[in-house]
Amino acid sequence: MSEKLGIMVCGHGSRNQNAAREFAIIAEALRARNPDMPVEYGYLEFCNPVISAGLDKLRAEGVTRVLAVPGMLFAAGHAKNDIPSVLNTYQAQNPGMVINYGRELGIDLKMIRAAGDRIQEAVDKANAELGFVDKHDTLLMVVGRGSSDPDANSNASKVMRMLWEGMGFGWGETCYSGVTFPLVEPGLTHAAKLGYKRIIVFPYFLFTGVLVKRIYSYTDEVAARHPEIQFVKASYLNDHPLVLDAFQDRVKEILEGAAVMNCQMCKYREQVLGFEADIGQPQESHHHHVEGIGGGLENCPCKGDCDASCRDPDFCKEHGLPWTPVHSHAEPNDLEPAFDYAPSTTLGGKYGHLMNAAPDAELEAVMSAPSSGKAAAHEHGPNCGCGHHHGHEHGHDDHHHDHGHDHEHEDHARAHGHSHGDEHGHDHGHSHGHDHDHAGGHSHDHGHHDHHHAPYPHADHPLGPKSMQKKK
Repeated sequence: MSEKLGIMVCGHGSRNQNAAREFAIIAEALRARNPDMPVEYGYLEFCNPVISAGLDKLRAEGVTRVLAVPGMLFAAGHAKNDIPSVLNTYQAQNPGMVINYGRELGIDLKMIRAAGDRIQEAVDKANAELGFVDKHDTLLMVVGRGSSDPDANSNASKVMRMLWEGMGFGWGETCYSGVTFPLVEPGLTHAAKLGYKRIIVFPYFLFTGVLVKRIYSYTDEVAARHPEIQFVKASYLNDHPLVLDAFQDRVKEILEGAAVMNCQMCKYREQVLGFEADIGQPQESHHHHVEGIGGGLENCPCKGDCDASCRDPDFCKEHGLPWTPVHSHAEPNDLEPAFDYAPSTTLGGKYGHLMNAAPDAELEAVMSAPSSGKAAAHEHGPNCGCGHHHGHEHGHDDHHHDHGHDHEHEDHARAHGHSHGDEHGHDHGHSHGHDHDHAGGHSHDHGHHDHHHAPYPHADHPLGPKSMQKKK
């Protein structure tokens, strides 16, 4: 029986409906480039369709091998944990389907050129409307997403450097929209002190959404304090032809077994400075509780162009909207890590003294509290050539599917759509129970799930999420 190929584009999702519409363009572009393959898309959270629904459609069309492409700029938690967890679970529940997972867009010359075009568009418009300013008198501020993964954060800095040097700006800086530091407001406040006549703010984002709108909002706030400086807001990447070409390249890489991921800098495999506690963390998705809940509130003044105002209880009260706290990676919640037992061997972890302490009743209650999924048994350790070991055991009701296979570099590339450096074995194993009802008439049972993510070690940094706290 010959295999039938299909393409699945896996996105994060946004409460902003415009962002969801823009993401769908990626699937349309891949359909045009791959007329012989069905193409579907899905999201981890906040949007429909969810990833499993897209996979359901491919399965209904007779697809036996899925080429799954993460719609992510860099490989952080979503690309390394959340999406693979969803895909592994689905594959275990549907043994007739093979899912090959590709790599993120990453540091790519096509992406750099697309970013350069967006920045140049902003420069040309500013010169025409506000008057010419030499690039040597201009500072470029590249705004990355920000994550708890230092490798992904450093990629944003590399993108900035290549744009700065390639385009010849007087100076370049990097800041982030959330999680890490510096965030946009403190980053731009610092940049304004450097004496440049113009600051170009470029969100290195694929699509619009709550975070892009927040970036522009903070830009306006800082600009109001510095009328002597031109603050120019460049557009995000969106559907630039070179971005679409890069997505097509990722599909081709899966087919050719050449989707090489940056495993040597992965904090789950190697001792990254300051993040040693993350080695061996479970590979699991923590998006079950917001999977498929849709976008913003009905009757919200944003009319679908969500800027997250509906998460402010005062805003909801003013406009007669229900207020419900929503999961977020960007808001300044839990700034002090609650229980980071793992001491950094280089920095002497702030909570290292708790490692051997007996938990009190309050901590025990937090640790044992259930949530809506089941943690994956994913062990990262020194049991393979790259220093990383995965054991994925898929348990679904009475079905047990063990992917505890070791394979060398070439076998792994063929079986999983990506390779991990020079010859090494790479075990996959995952344990999930899910409970999702789908229009197709079947359900995924997400059983008991305990989330124990290692806290970001610098969550209390004064230039990070702490700077977003509302002034009392």
